[in-house]
Amino acid sequence: MYKKTFLILSCFFLINCESSSYDLVIKNGQVFDGSGTESKTVDIAITGNTIIKVGKINSEKSTRVIDASGLIVSPGFIDTHAHLDPMDNLIKLSDSESHVRQGVTTSFGGPDGRGVPLKYGFKQYLDTIEKVGVGMNVGFLTGHNKIRRVVMNLDNREPTNDELEIMKNLASKAMDEGAFGISTGLKYLPGNFSKVDEVIAISKEISNKGGIYTSHLRDEGLKIIDAVKEAIQISKNADINVVLTHHKVIGKPMWGKSAITLSLIDSARQKGIKIMADQYPYNASHTGINILIPTWARAGGREEFKKRVSNKITKEKIKKEIEFNILNDRGGNDLSRVQFSRVAWKPELEGKTLKDWAVMRGIEPSVKNGAELVIEAELNGGASCIFHAMDESDVENIMKYPHTMIASDGRLSEPGVGHPHPRAYGTFPRVLGRYVREKKVISMSEAIYKMTYLPAKSFGLKNRGLIKEGMMADITIFDEEKIIDNATFESPHQYPDGIKYVIINGEFAVDNFEFMKIKAGKVLRKNQIN
Repeated sequence: MYKKTFLILSCFFLINCESSSYDLVIKNGQVFDGSGTESKTVDIAITGNTIIKVGKINSEKSTRVIDASGLIVSPGFIDTHAHLDPMDNLIKLSDSESHVRQGVTTSFGGPDGRGVPLKYGFKQYLDTIEKVGVGMNVGFLTGHNKIRRVVMNLDNREPTNDELEIMKNLASKAMDEGAFGISTGLKYLPGNFSKVDEVIAISKEISNKGGIYTSHLRDEGLKIIDAVKEAIQISKNADINVVLTHHKVIGKPMWGKSAITLSLIDSARQKGIKIMADQYPYNASHTGINILIPTWARAGGREEFKKRVSNKITKEKIKKEIEFNILNDRGGNDLSRVQFSRVAWKPELEGKTLKDWAVMRGIEPSVKNGAELVIEAELNGGASCIFHAMDESDVENIMKYPHTMIASDGRLSEPGVGHPHPRAYGTFPRVLGRYVREKKVISMSEAIYKMTYLPAKSFGLKNRGLIKEGMMADITIFDEEKIIDNATFESPHQYPDGIKYVIINGEFAVDNFEFMKIKAGKVLRKNQIN
């Protein structure tokens, strides 16, 4: 009697569960769960912001059903290096369209040592963004450059003991207020003036609270080998997970040296040192034109730079070093490889090259004249530039490396404003369309892993990055045969093709290819419920 009753109740329970209603069921999709395994054709049930079930699902009572036959279903993509600064740009473009249309559901801001403006306080900064609302999930790193500048301005010296303690405390406080870790920009000011012991001391504060360290290396050109060794030293001595962010090899003399940098990472990992990389899938970088100017010449800020170039002897020394960088570093040994992206004081230069500017001025487009124009640009307020100084073989080599994540290094962009690097619109579709489908550099399962679960576990996101019961419902659905980037260096303001749905926290941010202009994202805080 008891056995019969138990069987009846069990059957009732199973039938009742199978006929449960869900907010959304995604059926018949080719599901890559993010773990790196091959796909399975399964259904996914979502209620609220959570994945409730993965398997064979009866969707009769569900509010909405999507038939994903012929489509790939993936966890939402996670961008480990996004320029979400300054705050007014993030607020203005808070729906994050240029990122979400790529299938990105989560991004981490504050890279390259920039962090967030400390005048707000880390918590206040996050609270402000939370009140405005965001189109995708966002987390932030604190920035070593920002911290050092607050404490030491642009001084080219080591900190005093008191100054170092202040910097350590600021880093620790940011972690308490929700930072996921710290970023450094050792190529930039004032980070370039810091010694490795300073960086290690501050990084230990981050490590003690479970944070990550992302490093714009001290050099990505002629001295990249030493720079990678320095990052490994920081990882080992601070006992912290280190990401060589936007890892690349700059300048013709160093092309092919990614084989050495990846070998160094591998050797370190075999010794238990926690180090990895991320990259964007382009053979051109993007930063300020002053990257061509030696850092010593810019110590103290722009006014000090003006004084130095007003001295004939000092200016000649500066010019010689700029010429060297044009020939051997980001200049790519050709003025046409330096392309203007954003020039507030001369917008007509945007999209043009340093060579074009020389021609417009009626002067010979020589390296010497190029150096003179670089100085002029900096004196006028600087400019953002795209530097075509990388080799495609290094891009592919780094992408193949198992411990490389995908990151855009892009900023939120809107059509018609400036001339951004195409990565702002095309990073993730480019990997899937060009490097997976067309060039077969990596497999689909590898690519999705590098975009989803690998960054999630690296940054400590415990409930995102996988399609699994109990995880947050961040999902990207795309057509494997049609997904492609459209943004180019000549015409960057173009959204990609092939991404049919983007679901963020259970809500449709892209619905049947249409951007919905909603703010379904959350402001994520380290060690807090997200």
